[in-house]
Amino acid sequence: MTERYVELHASSAFSFLRAASLPEELVERCEELDIPAMAILDRDNLSAAPRFFKAAADRIRPHVGAEVTGENNAVYPLLVKTQAGYRNLCRLIAKIKMRAESGGGAATLEDLAAHAAGLVCLTDASDARLVEIFGKENVYAELQRHYNREEERRNQAVVERARRFKLPLLATNGVCYADEDRRELFDALTCVRLRTTLDSAGKLLARNSERHLKPAAAMCRIFADLPEAIAHTVELSSRLEFTLANLGYEFPEFPVPEGQTMDSYLRNLVAEMAPARFEDYSERVRNQIEKELALIEELRLAGYFLIVWDIVRYCRENGILVQGRGSAANSAVCYALHITAVDSVKMDLLFERFLSKERGEYPDIDLDLPSGDLREQAIQYVYQRYGRLGAAMTANVITYRGRSAARDLGKALSFDEESIARLSRVVPHWGWQNPDETVERQFRKAGFSLENPQVRKFFKLYCQIQDLPRHLGQHSGGMIVCRGQLDSIVPLQPAAMPGRVIVQWDKDDCADMGIIKIDLLGLGMMAVLQDTQKIIHDAHGEDVDLAHLPQDCPTVYSALRRADTIGLFQVESRAQMAALPRLRPEKFYDLVVQVGIIRPGPIVGDMMHPYLRRRQGKEAPVSLHPSLDAVLKKTLGVPLFQEQLLQMAMIASNFTGGEAEELRRAFGFKRSEARMSEVEVKLRKGMAENGIVGDAQDRIVQAITSFALYGFPESHAISFALIAYASAWLKCHYLAAFTAATLNNQPMGFYQPDTIIKDAQRHGLRVAPVDVTCSEWDCTVQGRSELRLGLRYVKGLPEQAARAVVSARPFESVNDLRRRVPELTQAGMKTLARIGALNGLKAEHRRRALWQVEAALRPAGPLFATFDGNTVESPLKPMEIKERLSADYSGTGIHLGRHPLAHCRDRKEFRDIKRAIDLPGCRDGRRVKVAGAVICRQRPGTAHGITFFSMEDETGIINLVVMPDLFERETLLFTSEPFLIAEGVLQNQDNVVSVKVDRAEPFSFVETGLRSHDFS
Repeated sequence: MTERYVELHASSAFSFLRAASLPEELVERCEELDIPAMAILDRDNLSAAPRFFKAAADRIRPHVGAEVTGENNAVYPLLVKTQAGYRNLCRLIAKIKMRAESGGGAATLEDLAAHAAGLVCLTDASDARLVEIFGKENVYAELQRHYNREEERRNQAVVERARRFKLPLLATNGVCYADEDRRELFDALTCVRLRTTLDSAGKLLARNSERHLKPAAAMCRIFADLPEAIAHTVELSSRLEFTLANLGYEFPEFPVPEGQTMDSYLRNLVAEMAPARFEDYSERVRNQIEKELALIEELRLAGYFLIVWDIVRYCRENGILVQGRGSAANSAVCYALHITAVDSVKMDLLFERFLSKERGEYPDIDLDLPSGDLREQAIQYVYQRYGRLGAAMTANVITYRGRSAARDLGKALSFDEESIARLSRVVPHWGWQNPDETVERQFRKAGFSLENPQVRKFFKLYCQIQDLPRHLGQHSGGMIVCRGQLDSIVPLQPAAMPGRVIVQWDKDDCADMGIIKIDLLGLGMMAVLQDTQKIIHDAHGEDVDLAHLPQDCPTVYSALRRADTIGLFQVESRAQMAALPRLRPEKFYDLVVQVGIIRPGPIVGDMMHPYLRRRQGKEAPVSLHPSLDAVLKKTLGVPLFQEQLLQMAMIASNFTGGEAEELRRAFGFKRSEARMSEVEVKLRKGMAENGIVGDAQDRIVQAITSFALYGFPESHAISFALIAYASAWLKCHYLAAFTAATLNNQPMGFYQPDTIIKDAQRHGLRVAPVDVTCSEWDCTVQGRSELRLGLRYVKGLPEQAARAVVSARPFESVNDLRRRVPELTQAGMKTLARIGALNGLKAEHRRRALWQVEAALRPAGPLFATFDGNTVESPLKPMEIKERLSADYSGTGIHLGRHPLAHCRDRKEFRDIKRAIDLPGCRDGRRVKVAGAVICRQRPGTAHGITFFSMEDETGIINLVVMPDLFERETLLFTSEPFLIAEGVLQNQDNVVSVKVDRAEPFSFVETGLRSHDFS
């Protein structure tokens, strides 16, 4: 008889630091060992369930369960038998998670009794009440054997009690990792969880490496004296009928007026809104709307569109800027309902990219909202609309990578803090080409040797821990709504932010399980646009309608062609700045291309450079085939967007819209060679029927298959281009208001506030410093060309104290400020003095202000009774420039005077150094030396290890190109030094200027403490 065994108690890495293998790895190992089924029981969560279910398809039977924490450190392993059991387990976990906020995060026996139906409990048979709660047929006495004498003594007691209570025995291995090689990582994770080290953990660690998946033969040998315990694993597995295919999720219905259906109500809304919405409400528009409404009705999706429309309606009625993007911009119905700002008919966008009959799933609509309070207002509206148990945010699984992995493992392996800091700086740059060689060089440069056993162990564990879950966080904006109670579909738990609830699955898992997500995303630039509108209205009495900005402003396009884009949306990165002078946008669609072209797809698919050559007239704009001219004309014969690839398949190979969308999805993250082969056969067959053969066929197939994975949606690019254009228009026409709004919504974008201000000053903006006599909490405008820094930029000054300063004005003296604003701490008063914010209170200069602060803070008593800082002359001299710079950067992160580089120009080593403003006038190929403060470091995966730096001097931005060999030799220099002198060959081509560096050295003038935008 063939030995059979089912593992019914395994934990995955989604037990968060309690196990060391992903669900996919466990499934793969089960398949290798011919284990027909497995149950994953993670601690107090079902986060692994969707990935486990998906990975197990056609490979093993996946059983759902969880270890539920009980009172007095009890743990109840529970297996789901029926759909009712699954709902009960979800609600039980949700109950204890939600209760944990008040300190009661453990299941009581009463909780178990209320949620026992449909569940099987594994137990040590020490509590007879569990039999009463779950019923004798649903309680099994669990045994585990890991060559541990104490464990075996417990097993004997379990067997004795089980026979007394007539409970069936069940063998499990308490699996925590797929194979033995993960035991060391498991121990390291244990140390992270318990905040100890491997040297100190002692008995907290596992005794051996036995908690891995074992084949039936091995388990049968281990339990040779108790064969029934093995047999019961197969018997119980056959009783566990539930799978996640029976989830029971339903999307909620939208309430409509009496006498109407959701379909009729949606039709009426569109008919009412469309004529005013479309600039040209033509027959073509009406036909497209009818086509979309018919499909929406056929697929029974009217409720979904109405729910999204309702959220947009709420935002518009409450003055919240909102714009839908993504594939929703392909829909004329979405445009009519004000869900998107893109006229898909006018832009000739492919509706099937958004919705088709063949896809058989809900479309995806993302709503961009201002980050901050306004977005939270919209989120709370959804919670209120659908109830506490009807709506929740999706989770975000925080995984180990880069610095977080280095820090946690470094602590577990007893590295000192200095070494951990060095490791954290090194690890993000590993492995762009030859991982082993690169790591060895990086380590040696950082002062480590892989010959050291501790360092070698660190490297092994670092590689193993990548992408393992660390903890559950909150997605940036994904919300799901449910008809009925969501806690019966997936466990809920409180989010870190008060008033929010999240589900235990991330957005991809929700999509895989058919749960509908609506993204309410916080976009910093949306907040900037909204705040800029308000500042313009309040300061100038003018109203700017972003929906009707002139699309042909020459000032905007002139700035874009110069790459004058600091602070703008989507076009401010180093790569965008390098492409803008070559693409030279002149109209709105050029900006759409600009937004979409600096993406992995056009770069990896080698589409970007051919397009730019054609744009510059260096290459003829010839399509891949004459039949594709209409599709590729607007991108000069080069496919740049996903929609074009789908249209190419529809024209060249006779694909339907749905088939074309399936083609795109076939090139998903994990490509299947078999799937790709099937797609290619179908493409070639269709082209042959249309007479497209030979080289033309090969070129089209290559374009589609190499580009589909990375392609950027045109609809997405249009939505982003609208925001990019609005940001550029506002910066060009209302610089003070736009800069103030940008500063009030930090952090965002690529650049620190100091760089944003220096750029604005170069454009003619006057910026006044923080002043307690007139600064508000936010930055404010004073006329059209002056800005006043807000108190929000005073480091360590709480908002409550700042607002107290504003409300208590005016002040007669520093002492009066101290007396009337008790919310100001001593440290806060001194910081205000050091940055010059008290100079307006008869202090004249910063040191005198500090003198007066000390007087205001003098202790009570007769010794200091006659001392008055306002009348006794300060013996302190005014600060020198270095002192003011240091005080400004440490106190606000901003210096409004001359750039630090301007103060270095008279130094000997700076005599031959070119300024940023000088470089465009230098010839290509000339050797130059430059210097600046590093403000951005980028090493994109598509650049083959090349690193791009942006440095700032007093005249602008300098771009550096550092080749891999130099970067590897000087990693610490390039990743940690705030100021660099760099020397190399000037590259000045097509109005794009950069320096290819061959040597660099650090220099210092003053400690700024500013952080650059690095490697993201």
